[in-house]
Amino acid sequence: MNIQLTGSSGFVGKNLSNYFKERSIQVKPLFMRNSDWENSFDADADAIIHLAGKAHDTSNTSEPFEYFSVNRDLTIKLFNLFLNSNIKDFFYFSSVKAVADSVNGVLDEKVIGNPITPYGKSKFEAETYLMNQALPENKRLFIIRPCMIHGPGNKGNLNLLYNVVKKGIPWPLAAFHNQRSFLGIDNLSFLIGKMLTSDLTSGVYNFCDDKTMSTNELVKLIAEYSNKKEKLLHIPVGIIRVAVKIGDFLPLPINSERLQKLTESYVVSNRKIKDALGLSKLPNSTEEGLIKTLTSFKGDSFI
Repeated sequence: MNIQLTGSSGFVGKNLSNYFKERSIQVKPLFMRNSDWENSFDADADAIIHLAGKAHDTSNTSEPFEYFSVNRDLTIKLFNLFLNSNIKDFFYFSSVKAVADSVNGVLDEKVIGNPITPYGKSKFEAETYLMNQALPENKRLFIIRPCMIHGPGNKGNLNLLYNVVKKGIPWPLAAFHNQRSFLGIDNLSFLIGKMLTSDLTSGVYNFCDDKTMSTNELVKLIAEYSNKKEKLLHIPVGIIRVAVKIGDFLPLPINSERLQKLTESYVVSNRKIKDALGLSKLPNSTEEGLIKTLTSFKGDSFI
């Protein structure tokens, strides 16, 4: 099997490439930063996995048009090449944030999209275009909506939380009670591998681990893994919300948007993809995936 991959130099791209190579699946990177990237398009690949995109900038320094030119317009160009090629499968990595910036209850694929940010809107507009195109009978379109992805090589809020706990700094947001869905990179790679070799029909599929975890539970897991005593500081929510507003105007480590990302509940359902592939559960538990990620932060090898 021959896979064409955009975004191969990113966190997900590197891990997915390694997953394929370990299974003797040929991976051909497509570098869309190059002005002549269309000349490198392989019209005879078996599948194309489109990971490349502009990630959400929590510092809010990016201009809105940057998201649309990359996440929407480049995706449209790539998809049109796919339609006129011999490639069977097109995987578009969107995001749960393409349809919902916040979630009440559990997010499934039936939700009517209502993105708020330029990032979410650009992803949603790309999804809408792809789904509105006539697809030849011999081709499949998969729109993947992952929640927060983590694993070795990933730097983000999980890494920030790890460093806070490891240094013995009390977690000051313990008064916020939430539940969040996570997605370990190994579960992501497993699902893509299964989809490639299945007779699955085109559609939109959420990706997440089987179980959720609260931020306080995550702090406890990190503390236990780091041989530290958990320190949960219950500062009143109202005081925290007022204090972080300073970061909305000054370059501080936390602002209102980052506070929301750290404390909100965001529960996603993976029932549709598991049912479609005949799976009762994913190979790695939420805890196993998080421990592997934490191990990479620590610099140890994972066995």
